Amino acid sequence: MHRRLIIGVVAVAAVVTGLGATIATAAATRYEAEAAACTGTVDSNHAGYSGSGFCNGSNAVGAAVQFTVDAASAGVVSLAVRFANGTTAGRPADVLVNGTRVTTLAFAGTGAWTTWSTSTLTANLNAGGNTVRFSPTTADGLPNIDYLELAAGPSPSPTPCAPPSSSPPSPQARVTVWLAGDSTVADPSGGAVCPVGWGNQFAQYFTGNVTVRNSAVGGRSIQTWLYDPNVTSATNSAGECVINPSTYSSRWQAMLDPATGMQRGDYLLIQFGINDGTSACPRHVGSARYQQLLGMMAQAAKARGANPVFLTPAAALTCSGSTAVGNRGFITETNTAGSANAVPVIDLHRLSYTLYNSLHLCPFNGDYGAGPVGTFFCTDHTHFEAAGARQIAGVIAKALRDQQIPLAAYLR
Repeated sequence: MHRRLIIGVVAVAAVVTGLGATIATAAATRYEAEAAACTGTVDSNHAGYSGSGFCNGSNAVGAAVQFTVDAASAGVVSLAVRFANGTTAGRPADVLVNGTRVTTLAFAGTGAWTTWSTSTLTANLNAGGNTVRFSPTTADGLPNIDYLELAAGPSPSPTPCAPPSSSPPSPQARVTVWLAGDSTVADPSGGAVCPVGWGNQFAQYFTGNVTVRNSAVGGRSIQTWLYDPNVTSATNSAGECVINPSTYSSRWQAMLDPATGMQRGDYLLIQFGINDGTSACPRHVGSARYQQLLGMMAQAAKARGANPVFLTPAAALTCSGSTAVGNRGFITETNTAGSANAVPVIDLHRLSYTLYNSLHLCPFNGDYGAGPVGTFFCTDHTHFEAAGARQIAGVIAKALRDQQIPLAAYLR
C-alpha cells in the first residue's frame, strides 16, 4: 500500500493542453519514496529527508524507483521529485508514466547528500491509479529519492459559447524545422546512395505546412559545425580547441538571419555527440564546452521565438550476443543541458538501439552488405541507407508525439 500525504496547497500545471484537454483537479499529494517500489535500500543516514527515509537505489542501469499515484480525474498534472546527489556528475533517469517514457531528468549534483533539490515535469495521468517510474540510464544509478509530489490546479473557468461563425477555421500556421547535426542527420552528398541521414527523410512525416531545412554536415562536432572553418588544431589551457577568429560558420549565421533564418514558431532540432569525443582538435569538444554550446544554440533559438529540441546521438550497431547495446557518449551532457535550458530532449540513442532490437539486427556476423543489416546500414555500421534513415526519422516523429512536443501537431 503506497503512503501519501495531502498537502494544503494547490498548484497549477503550466502547460497548454489544446482543444478538448482537461487539467486534473487535486490538492498537492506527497508520495514518500520509502513506500514506493525501490530497487535498492530505504535509508535514513542523510539528514533533511521527509518521512521516515529515502530510496537509495542500486548503482546500476535500470535500478528504478516506482511510485503508484492516484488522480481524481484524467488530465495534466505537475510532478515534483525531491532528490539529493552528493556527486559532481549528473545521474540522468528516464521518467515513465504508466509504462510510457515522457522525458529524461538530469538529476544534477546537489553538492552534498544532505542537500536536497526538486525537479519538476508535467504529465498526463489517467483517472485512478497510475505508475510513475524513475529509471536510471547510467551505471551510477539514481540519486537518493525522497518523495514524489503530485499537484494540479483547478480546471479553467468555462467561457461562454460564441455564436456559430460562417468563417472557416484558421489554417494551421506554417513552420520551418531547422536541423543541425552530423552525417547521421545530413543529406547525402555528391549523389551518393549512402550515407543518408535521418534529416533527409524527416519531411515525409509532416503535413504540407512544415518545411524541413537540413543544415547538418558530415564529420562535424557541435563546435566545428558552429565555427567552421575557424576551429584550429591548437588547444588552450582548458584543453579545448582554439577558435580563431571567433566568427560563426555561414550555416549558423544563416539560421540567425533576422529576415530569412529562424522565425517565431519554428523549431531547431540539434543532434551531435558522435564526432565530439575525438581526442584531437579541431573536432574535440569537452563535456562542459559541449553543454555550453548546446545552451548557446538553444538560447539563440528562443530569442527569435523558435523552439529548440535536443537529441542524443544515434547509436551505431553494436551487438552483445543477440542484443543491440548503446555505444555513444555525451548522453548525460545532452540531458543536463536540456534541463538547464528548459529544452525537451529526445533520447535518440536509446530509441535507435531499441529499434535495432525490435528489428532483430543482432546477433550479427559482420557482413554489412546483406540481409536486414545491409538494408538498414552502410558498410560501416554507423551510417544509414535510405531505408534505415527513414525508420530513424520515424522513431523521432513518434517521440515528438509521445513526449507531447507541440511540433507533433504537424505530424501526418
